[in-house]
Amino acid sequence: MNSDSITRAVINLSALKHNQKVLQQYAPNSQILAVVKANAYGHGMVRIAQTLSGIYALGVARLNEALTLREAGITTPIVLLEGFFHADDLKILVANNLQTVIHSSQQLEAIVNSKLTTALQVWLKLDTGMHRLGFHEHEIDQAYQALQTSDNVAKPIHLMTHFNCADEIDNDITATQLTCFQTHIQVDSGLNSLANSAATLAWPITHADVIRPGIALYGVSPFEHKSADDFNLQPVMTLQSQLIAVRDHQAGESVGYGASWTAKADTKLGVVAVGYGDGYPRMAPEGTPVLINGRLVPIVGRVSMDMLTVDLGINCQDNVGDNVTLWGEGLPATQVAKHIGTIAYELVTKLTSRVALHYAP
Repeated sequence: MNSDSITRAVINLSALKHNQKVLQQYAPNSQILAVVKANAYGHGMVRIAQTLSGIYALGVARLNEALTLREAGITTPIVLLEGFFHADDLKILVANNLQTVIHSSQQLEAIVNSKLTTALQVWLKLDTGMHRLGFHEHEIDQAYQALQTSDNVAKPIHLMTHFNCADEIDNDITATQLTCFQTHIQVDSGLNSLANSAATLAWPITHADVIRPGIALYGVSPFEHKSADDFNLQPVMTLQSQLIAVRDHQAGESVGYGASWTAKADTKLGVVAVGYGDGYPRMAPEGTPVLINGRLVPIVGRVSMDMLTVDLGINCQDNVGDNVTLWGEGLPATQVAKHIGTIAYELVTKLTSRVALHYAP
């Protein structure tokens, strides 16, 4: 392996296909809108889209993400989950056969008042409680009728909402949001989509016509107290690097910037070629685990731009060149995230371009 590949994210495409199958088993009567925004949660949007098959559509956040997929030859339907940002974008949507969410009066007015050569498929979004995007309950029926009478809008109009507490299994907010949504389903509306990853796994009553899995598709649990294994999901990304030094370290000696950690006993330290320049969080505290030769060892000292140090123990048999897993197979990203005080979503999406993506079939 050449030096440019020492720090790499191994993307297991077989695990991706496995997870898609598992999620479909959880919602056997629903189609899948696979969320590939943020470069497919750091996994490489184009390759992930090329690998997924038999899905209803791909979900992205921004128009440039959709265009990247189209330029790569992806013909699968694509839904802009945040909709379009400028009226001028509508002609681009038509030219590239893109579907769009309509969540605001500004978007509604833009599409109704435009002169389009082809009607666009839209998803009208109801705000059932997230209170970020979407029409309020008292607005949604009027918005629907405005779209229904527009020649710029393909029929039927699909409906969508988003849950804010589906990862809290005992929280009744999700049931309340479901009831709100069902109240506003129109007689002549099309598909309904409510369920994110957490709802797909834990709230079968929300599955409806189209589920929208994101993080679960990549083998990461959306729940704080349940692991991916609990749902038979496999990690798609394994972030790996190597030991570039193994050093004797005496009791009373510190390591790294700020001398924030001092050894209480003689030990051996390993230096790993990964740091915040690769997207590994600088705030990872002492004790955050990495996996080396089948055992978990703790980070000691501060994470620096290109390196971090781990306490291998005085009797270690580790050598320069040994692989180090930062998260993924054998060490769930959720476990690492809990030590750091963040969520696994942030870990996988913040890798920098310095980290090579290696695809395993």
